[in-house]
Amino acid sequence: MTQSCTILTPRLHKGDRKGITTDSSASSTKFKNSRFVGNCKLHRVDTQDRIIGILKEHQAGATAADLCCRHGISDATFYTWRSKYGGMEVSEARRLKALEEENAKLKRLLAKSVMDASTLKDLLAKNS
Repeated sequence: MTQSCTILTPRLHKGDRKGITTDSSASSTKFKNSRFVGNCKLHRVDTQDRIIGILKEHQAGATAADLCCRHGISDATFYTWRSKYGGMEVSEARRLKALEEENAKLKRLLAKSVMDASTLKDLLAKNS
């Protein structure tokens, strides 16, 4: 018995429309280079609201396989999200994202300052 699920349309970003063609006779959308797991179309779900919602459905008793199929995500993605966002509320996930962005910004600033210091040391060594 094959498991069937709703095929969700992927979120389109600028320049991604070239991979999708529309069949006007059947008024359906065909995806070139699409990835399927069983009968389930994989697509990107990237908002913390939806991720937390999916994880709460799992906590309420839905199976992981059913959730993955319904929301068009792979098992690996689901379990990655569960390890990262499990037990969090939406506000906590937003705070986590903000902290990760701030941390990345600080790492870039540190790398730039280390590079500047290294360049200055090289210049001083050449002038001495």
